[in-house]
Amino acid sequence: MEILRVEHLSKIYGSGENAVKAVDDVSFTVEKGEFVAVIGASGSGKSTLLHLIGGVDRPTSGKVFIDGRDISALNDDALAIFRRRQVGIVYQFYNLIPILDVTENITLPILLDGETPDKEKLENLLNVLGLSERRGNLPNQLSGGQQQRVSIGRAMINDPAVLLADEPTGNLDSKAGEEIVNLLKLSNKQFNQTVMVITHDPDIARQAGRVITIEDGRIVKDEKLG
Repeated sequence: MEILRVEHLSKIYGSGENAVKAVDDVSFTVEKGEFVAVIGASGSGKSTLLHLIGGVDRPTSGKVFIDGRDISALNDDALAIFRRRQVGIVYQFYNLIPILDVTENITLPILLDGETPDKEKLENLLNVLGLSERRGNLPNQLSGGQQQRVSIGRAMINDPAVLLADEPTGNLDSKAGEEIVNLLKLSNKQFNQTVMVITHDPDIARQAGRVITIEDGRIVKDEKLG
């Protein structure tokens, strides 16, 4: 089942002689439950691509469909709601709310919708994340790896159509980084979560089921592994 479709996506910054094509006519599809790595050098356009897919930025041209919905056609308010409910995003620098504890940060997307979190689901997620004993801690009381686990929990709490991770291990030591990759793999296998990871690390990319290579804003290789 197709969960993500990108059609002729482009993003141009500047104009005239100063125009830069960060993403240049990119098209591909992702099936539900796939684990995809998008790899490329710094400045290749991979992070811009993720932001366009996640609805964080608007394309210059082209379309993004998530679970059959054309997100490029949504106005800003509708897009913000859709993104909160259907897209989980994990950033390199965690982006946690410093005055909220672990539980509050993880359940923030649900609280913003005025809903009450499912206690059983929350307990299960805290256990999977290894954060049960840290549920009342603030971000500054956690290690970098634990903070990234919280951001993954926040991305997963609404069972999003797709989970996008932008260099999720880039701010961590090798041991913590390996734990985060294993956690993303676990979410993919155990919860059939569709995962797309942006990385410049070939070792991380090799752990995915599919690798898309970006150069100068274009796809130069798209291969399935194993």
